[in-house]
Amino acid sequence: MHIEQLIKMANDISNFFDADPDKQIAAEGMKNHLSRNWERRMRQAIIKYCQEDGSELSSLAKAAITKLAV
Repeated sequence: MHIEQLIKMANDISNFFDADPDKQIAAEGMKNHLSRNWERRMRQAIIKYCQEDGSELSSLAKAAITKLAV
């Protein structure tokens, strides 16, 4: 899967979780979603992108992916 598709998917997911007023809970929810529903290669690719650039990711997506990387 191309990184552009992963970025779009991550931003779409972050839009859903962004409805939660508590952004820490939203980031944790998104992280859990990515952990459960994305295959390992997808997670590794988006983590690498977030660490190297991340400019096209929403702030919530960046927070969730940073948590995912730990």
